Amino acid sequence: MDRSIFSLIEVSIWAGIAAVGFGILFNIPKKAIFTVFVLGLGAGLIKFILLGLDVNIIIASFTAAIFVGVLSMPMSHKIHQPPVVFSIPAVIPMIPGYFAYETILSIMNFTFIETDSIKRVELIDAIFTNSFTMFFILISLTIGVSFPMLMMRKNTVKNMYD
Repeated sequence: MDRSIFSLIEVSIWAGIAAVGFGILFNIPKKAIFTVFVLGLGAGLIKFILLGLDVNIIIASFTAAIFVGVLSMPMSHKIHQPPVVFSIPAVIPMIPGYFAYETILSIMNFTFIETDSIKRVELIDAIFTNSFTMFFILISLTIGVSFPMLMMRKNTVKNMYD
């Protein structure tokens, strides 16, 4: 059990570091770096806890993105920066690169390598499974980050935290 908790914390810290890396790449202000790290760490923690509980990766990503979207609003008010400064770098590490890679690899194998019809059917299944999973994760990240920002207007957040 200690090993799994340690690996969960480790992967969450790496998610926070990746978020900071993308934030620096996008030239966020220095005062926002710690907040981006905390949001990335929290999103990674939520996602990997839910994955450990056998929740679907799409729902886990959606929940983590909602966490980032909800906390970006009060943080933007406190640090006087737009919410996207915090939310976009914190969510980028959750982009499903693995599923995109597997989709392209299956397409390449289907197109250029495989001649056995049974294996080609398996590759078609892999293409659709991975591409739809990738697509729905991307949609869930988009909705999860933007929905809280659309629901909470700036004056509502100011009234909540002043």
